Amino acid sequence: MTDKKPLRVMLCMAVQQNFFDATQAEQKDVWLATLALYKALVELPGVKVLGNFDDDRIQVGASSAWPWTTYFLCDFPDYETVVAACNLWRITPVGDGAYKFWKYAKVEARIGRELEFPV
Repeated sequence: MTDKKPLRVMLCMAVQQNFFDATQAEQKDVWLATLALYKALVELPGVKVLGNFDDDRIQVGASSAWPWTTYFLCDFPDYETVVAACNLWRITPVGDGAYKFWKYAKVEARIGRELEFPV
């Protein structure tokens, strides 16, 4: 019997133009939703966030393609949990809930494995 290794996943998040077009109050609601989304991500069963990387100081404006705005490197127990993580962008409410987080940011998951070096 072999141990099932976790999936190494890079969640790539791109801030959309809607965030930059929003009022200051709406942007504050988006930041609060970002915190809620991150909390929900780390609470998914079996997910281990290994680190993050943010381009926000050297990238100005919306991300339409690579490079993305921020990245989360995580280990996931299975594909279904990766799908659940991506779904957080669809279901996390912003402000009064009239809009969901994906109005302001999109996500793409890259699934790979930990690079192993032969000894």
